[in-house]
Amino acid sequence: MPIHDQGYRRYGGTRGPHGRAWIVIARTGVQTLLKRRPFVGLLLLAWVPFLVRSVQIYAAVHFPQAAFFAPTTSMFRQFLEQQEAFLFFVTVYAGAGLIANDRRANALQIYLSKPLTRYEYILGKFGVLATFLLSVAWLPAVLLLVVQIMFSGSFAFFAANLNLLPAITVFSIVQVLTISTAMLALSSLSNNSRYVGVLYAGLVFFSQAMWLVVLGVVRDSSLSWISMPLNLNQVGDFIFGLPLRANAPLPLSILALALLVTVSGVVLDRRTRGVEVVK
Repeated sequence: MPIHDQGYRRYGGTRGPHGRAWIVIARTGVQTLLKRRPFVGLLLLAWVPFLVRSVQIYAAVHFPQAAFFAPTTSMFRQFLEQQEAFLFFVTVYAGAGLIANDRRANALQIYLSKPLTRYEYILGKFGVLATFLLSVAWLPAVLLLVVQIMFSGSFAFFAANLNLLPAITVFSIVQVLTISTAMLALSSLSNNSRYVGVLYAGLVFFSQAMWLVVLGVVRDSSLSWISMPLNLNQVGDFIFGLPLRANAPLPLSILALALLVTVSGVVLDRRTRGVEVVK
């Protein structure tokens, strides 16, 4: 039997540009989650409020007696606030195991032993969660604006509220950035996705419970910055140009969210280390 030389051979494939490896991680993560029927059902359920609001807008446009359903800036703000419950469940389902499962399977070392930096790895995981969060908050809110234009046959409402689309976009970005970094940081602390889900629920509900206890004692909402959900609501009210719902200074709420994102980033930087290829 002849023996062929298996020595060095020049690579004949194509080389992808550097810095795009995170797209592969994000795309694969999104495709994996979309194969799970319970998760797809959750996403579909999250769009039910959009359908309800669409019917209300249609009624307000075509039936004078339903004029009280007419869309306003506060209606879009209320819609995004209504979606917060779905954001929570999507975050727990899609985000708890993003890094925890890799740590349990020792896949993190495999990822980072390739020409892939930990920042690309984190960005890829962030992209998975951000995709689904935006599909639950930003996308339906923007489509509601499109629905209003279609049903009314006029750009009058849009022209009168030019700040609405930027407000929806900016607030959605703030939500996604805060929620995603916090969840990824918690996911990097454990190899048990269920435990991570409990930790995230504790972050949300415990901070809210602390705020309610303080409110009951001091009878003043100036300390509302200790609640993560209320900080997001404060920032959201400001972005939409609505009155703030608490007496806490807005800069404190912004600072609290910025601190949460910063701490989460530091945790991710320390917990996602492995063998990296030196270029």
